[in-house]
Amino acid sequence: MDDRTPVLIGAGQFTYRGEPQSAPAPTRLLKIAALGAAQDAGLAERDLATIDSLAVVGFTVDAPGGGRATPHSTNPPLSLAKALGAAPTWSVYSHMGGNSPQQLINTLCERISKGESQLGLVAGCEFLGSATKRLTKGLGFDDWDEDQGLDPPERIGDPRPGVTPYEARHGLGRPINTYPLFENALRARDRRSIPDHQKRLGELFAPFTEVAARNRDAWFPIARTAEELITVTERNRMVGFPYTKYLNAIMEVDQSAGVLVASLAKARELGVPEASLVYLHGCADASDLWYPLDRQNFHSSPAMRLTGARALEMAGIGLDEIGIIDLYSCFPVAVEIGAEELGLSLDDPRGLTVTGGLPYAGGPGNNYAMHSIAVMMQRLRQARDTYGLVTANGWFLTKQSTGVYSCRPPGAPFERQDPAVIQRQIDALPHPVVTETPQGRAVIETYTVVHGREGYLMGLVVGRDEADRRFVAHTPADPAVLHSLEAVESVGRGGSVGPAPEGQRNLFVPD
Repeated sequence: MDDRTPVLIGAGQFTYRGEPQSAPAPTRLLKIAALGAAQDAGLAERDLATIDSLAVVGFTVDAPGGGRATPHSTNPPLSLAKALGAAPTWSVYSHMGGNSPQQLINTLCERISKGESQLGLVAGCEFLGSATKRLTKGLGFDDWDEDQGLDPPERIGDPRPGVTPYEARHGLGRPINTYPLFENALRARDRRSIPDHQKRLGELFAPFTEVAARNRDAWFPIARTAEELITVTERNRMVGFPYTKYLNAIMEVDQSAGVLVASLAKARELGVPEASLVYLHGCADASDLWYPLDRQNFHSSPAMRLTGARALEMAGIGLDEIGIIDLYSCFPVAVEIGAEELGLSLDDPRGLTVTGGLPYAGGPGNNYAMHSIAVMMQRLRQARDTYGLVTANGWFLTKQSTGVYSCRPPGAPFERQDPAVIQRQIDALPHPVVTETPQGRAVIETYTVVHGREGYLMGLVVGRDEADRRFVAHTPADPAVLHSLEAVESVGRGGSVGPAPEGQRNLFVPD
């Protein structure tokens, strides 16, 4: 193998379960993960001072419109570098997206293969669990001595917000509102009844909870039955039809994870045991048509299909040679569509998660996939002749990154395809015309009913007008209307659309 072959040498994870007033600050969370990665590689803390590349996954509070008054460093990569005593020549902070961990590892491996780096760290964390409790209880953040006033970090990734202002006005900027639109469209496409589809959702995610129950780092290490997951109770309220709380990713966690990546020559120089080496055999990155209303439909993902195919092609293997799988699992539909696009069955005997998934292992903002990669490394070291597949998803089934891993040494040099190659194919796809001012008769293309803690909040509809233009609208808040949307299949249901009385949104009144 070429000395510049990139190799993952260590991974660390941390889950904080203590009282919020004692929770580690963000930079401390990142450092704990870095120290864990070094220990996993058989290195000392001082070795972390020699990293020449550092990438930190963007914190949720830095998302467009995040707006939470949570103190953290104004330059997370620089603060982490200082905490490690390092002076990396390449230091970046990602834009938002759950695809970021895999994308950053793909990027760092490419840099190493080109001789631009010898040893790098990719790390991320989420601290919304303790931060939210501190804010609501008035505990303050005096012990979080985070660097302020530093120059902004270099950003990496696509900076565009996940939705247009038009979509945001109607609530599509919240994942708990938007992912159910995909789920209901998928159910309608398959002509599955609402009760049968609810049963399918429980049966899909019950095995995930069983994996989480065996995962020492899981946020909710609790096995639940399929019936428990879908039954509405006081503790498991409906959030966005058809998803109960137990089917939603939970971002208010305190977790961190990091991965060390080196050139093969550097790994051997550091004395990393050969048994610890995990290679990235294949990878790919692409985004679907960016904004939700621009999608061809709400039940597919060309980006998932094409990045999966490219990663396997780069690795030189078929899907049948994959032994271990982790599909991004923020909501059931991400798994359903991901499996379909990759050619996997939902009851594949290999399983579809190594961690337990975001609703159970924890959905640490943009950093979940770092945890799945860390666990994947552990699993592959125990099954050295097999391959592992990791998928990572950002925004609203928008940004996709895929990785194929193995302890087997690669048989060819690492050559990452320019992501623009796949992106051009996707951007050329036909898509509907969108209107912001629909008027007249229309039909529902997909929909959801949004719930608050006290019950119904609103109905959310994506529809087509008589000219087949796509629009988004709310429904009347009438409980009878909202109940009917949940009681009977409403994709294809007719109605009338026009401006809402307040003039900021559209209103769809179903027949």
